[in-house]
Amino acid sequence: MSLNVQKVDLQKADISGSKWYEVNAQELEIDNVSLANTKAMNVNMNSMVINDVNMEHVDISNANLAQAKITHANFSHAVINHVHLFGTEFHHVVLPEEGDSNYQEDGEYKPVSFHQCDLTKAQIKNCNLSNMEITDCDISGLKINGILIEDLMKKQESLTEK
Repeated sequence: MSLNVQKVDLQKADISGSKWYEVNAQELEIDNVSLANTKAMNVNMNSMVINDVNMEHVDISNANLAQAKITHANFSHAVINHVHLFGTEFHHVVLPEEGDSNYQEDGEYKPVSFHQCDLTKAQIKNCNLSNMEITDCDISGLKINGILIEDLMKKQESLTEK
C-alpha cells in the first residue's frame, strides 16, 4: 500500500461524513471533538488513551481489551457478554452516591447479575453481599470465611430431618 504522507492540522472544521480507508493515523491528538455515530472497524487502538469521554450506547465487539484499565466509569445497565475475565480485578465497585447523575434516593437499582458464568476460583473480599441470591449454581468447594458451604448445607439438612 503506497501512502500519500501529509500532516493535517484541522481546527474549527466540520469533517462530518468523511471516510478514511487504509489510513495511517498514529499519534493523533483529538481534543474537544464530537465522534458521535462514528464507526471504527478493523482499527488498531493499542496503547490509546481515552479520557473524559461520553461512550454511552457504545457497542464494542470482537475487541481485545487485555490489560485495559477503566476507572471512574459509569457502567450502569452495561451488558458484558462472552468475555474472558481470568486475572481481571474489580476494585471499589459502588452504587451511585448522592450527587451522581444516576443516584436514586430510594436505593432501588437493577441488581448486578451473572448468568452462565464460570467463576471458578474467583475471590470476593471485603464486599457487601447483603441480599445476594445464588440460584442453580455449582457450589462445590465454595467457602465463605474458610467454611465449606456444602458442610453447612449438610448440617442444615440433618437438623431439618430431626
